[in-house]
Amino acid sequence: MSAATTIARVWAVTRADGLCLGFTDHDMALEFEGIVFRPHAGLSAQALVQGLGLAVDNTEVQGALSSEAITPGDLAAGRWDGAEVRLWEVDWRDVAQRRLLFRGGLGEVVFAGGAYRAELRGLSEALNRPQGRVFHARCSAMLGDGQCRFDLSREGYLAEAVVELVDEGGARLGLSGLGGHAEGWFAHGRVEFLDGPAVGLSGVVKIDREAAGMREIELWAAPGAVPLVGDRLRLWAGCDKQAATCRAKFLNFLNFRGFPELPPEDWLLAPQVARGRR
Repeated sequence: MSAATTIARVWAVTRADGLCLGFTDHDMALEFEGIVFRPHAGLSAQALVQGLGLAVDNTEVQGALSSEAITPGDLAAGRWDGAEVRLWEVDWRDVAQRRLLFRGGLGEVVFAGGAYRAELRGLSEALNRPQGRVFHARCSAMLGDGQCRFDLSREGYLAEAVVELVDEGGARLGLSGLGGHAEGWFAHGRVEFLDGPAVGLSGVVKIDREAAGMREIELWAAPGAVPLVGDRLRLWAGCDKQAATCRAKFLNFLNFRGFPELPPEDWLLAPQVARGRR
């Protein structure tokens, strides 16, 4: 019997929160590396052969995922975006005889018309990201990262609230429990949902204001799942990356990563504009 007749494809899809699902095109479950690969239609072998070739960085797979653990709600919420994908060829008689064919991640995953569609991105995708430092008047660091070094768990910069009003699909929320924080304190900050349909999802606050006896926040984008009244969420103070904010709000100007004295982009034109006005 030819060894080619005993070869099966198996793949593991691992979400950012650690949930890992295994699939195979074999007719029986296989297991290795602590993962059970079940015989369901996960990533079709034909789609992978077409997509992985020599250009694996950005390909699209149709009918990519099929499992009771993968629901349209999770796809819509973006819980599978960025999941790690590994694909092997395995001798189903002896799973120790296997070869890793592909390792990368899922881009945007959508569900429509009863089918899934996923974008596959190889490891070389990271090479397309801009590198180097940006010289700008505003800070180039992310609040709380290794360059900023600000401890966001400090008292006053982290708060929990309860949803009292949901509007615009969750993009606008009325909250209670934020007394003691100035209006606008959480603008440009991050929000994470702690329970309810949107548990684990996060967003960025666009506007933070007092309204109708409660605290109202607007997010730049609605979460993938609509939160419910009574759900809890966590808010982090926001930073607009201005030098004055870093100095007064966070007392962290020593780690400010911008150049506030840098001339504006049109400074070369300014003298000619001035002369033209004489």
